[in-house]
Amino acid sequence: MSYDKYQSPLSERYASKEMQYIFSPDMKFKTWRKLWIALAEAERELGLNITEEQIEELKAHQEDINYDVAKEREALVRHDVMSHVYAYGVQCPKAKGIIHLGATSCYVGDNTDIIVMTEALKLVKKKLVNVMEELSKFALKYKELPTLAFTHFQPAQPTTVGKRAALWLMELKLDFDDLEYLIDSMCLLGSKGTTGTQASFLELFDGDHAKIKQIDKIIAKKMGFKDCFPVSGQTYSRKVDSRVLNILAGIAASAHKFSNDIRLLQHLKEIEEPFEKNQIGSSAMAYKRNPMRSERIASLANYVMVDALNPAITSSTQWFERTLDDSANKRISVPEAFLAVDGILDLYLNVVDGLVVYEKVIEKRLMSELPFMATENIMMDAVKAGGDRQELHEKIRTLSMEAGRNVKEKGLDNNLLELIAADPSFNMSLDELKKTMDPSKYTGRAKEQTEEFIEEVIQPILDANKELLGLKAEITV
Repeated sequence: MSYDKYQSPLSERYASKEMQYIFSPDMKFKTWRKLWIALAEAERELGLNITEEQIEELKAHQEDINYDVAKEREALVRHDVMSHVYAYGVQCPKAKGIIHLGATSCYVGDNTDIIVMTEALKLVKKKLVNVMEELSKFALKYKELPTLAFTHFQPAQPTTVGKRAALWLMELKLDFDDLEYLIDSMCLLGSKGTTGTQASFLELFDGDHAKIKQIDKIIAKKMGFKDCFPVSGQTYSRKVDSRVLNILAGIAASAHKFSNDIRLLQHLKEIEEPFEKNQIGSSAMAYKRNPMRSERIASLANYVMVDALNPAITSSTQWFERTLDDSANKRISVPEAFLAVDGILDLYLNVVDGLVVYEKVIEKRLMSELPFMATENIMMDAVKAGGDRQELHEKIRTLSMEAGRNVKEKGLDNNLLELIAADPSFNMSLDELKKTMDPSKYTGRAKEQTEEFIEEVIQPILDANKELLGLKAEITV
């Protein structure tokens, strides 16, 4: 590590080695060479005077990039693509005359960007599926555990801990659907020439349109893609970058919501994120257990959601067939969005895998509020026993206000049941009232919804992607 220059925290602290390699110079330049080989092979198959010997020479040096030669050449010509064409030619003297034949810089630059983003999306998918699996385990484990639900962060009807986890999982399922669609729809630029008209290839192939129509299909197949974009300028539409980062921003938003809930639950002492044996929560307050993992998820998610504006603005301001005001921006905004989401998903998986549930605290809070929530049932039972609904409704309202004041103003326990039992209008003993305090009576279909959702919606996704499962997240700090 160098201590005398800036290091990106995304590389040093948050993103995995796998994601960092996908956006590394080595991945980029090796992909350039694969693309040059694919182009030469396509041109040979369509009749140009390119020999098998030349192609084999290119393949022999596909991996062993002479970076020193390329760097020295770039200092002279100030052009990265032509520097690497030159360096490849130094290694391949027989093939140097056909490297990059008919192509522009965007042939390697843009196609590589698409390939790199697609590989990165596949890694995001792998991590997202693993988070979904871990979250589904948690949801099923706690599908029956009643907990106080909130609307507006005010006590509402009970739900279960597992059902709440299913809400987090539902958002990830929506992200997964978007991600699957995007990966399936990714296309290469192909070889379109300086303004997207393929004029240089029309010249190379003596005006044979049929052959030129085939060249993009051949290149796409060789590079593992279904197709190339049917039309473009010199570059692929920068709207592609915007689509990609919008998906990443969606995942970030889902993770942020989860992290918010965990932070609130940790404040309530109901559920905590993992806290390691030697972890320090605060430099000043030794007793503290700060939810730093969840806070980091939120922090990185904020960055990704804002970063999604970059390619949107870049896309909207491209002039005609291409400008170069996209280049510096996309070199930063696209990789860093992926590195941040990679870190987010590692954190998400780590947190879910180690969540600690304090069932007694959950039960205590729920039971302190349950008498208010049980009043409808109590009133119905009293009506069945001969009471007047309107009269009982007013009495319950009055007694609820009194019990609320006891809790808020006097710091006493909720004594609503005692107040109701003391009122002869209800004709119910305290023991009878306490029998209504079974939380499971008030959770509705929370358990069943959780089971059905995971069995019918989530498990098929996990089964279809079982080769991606089994990931364990390691976080650096």
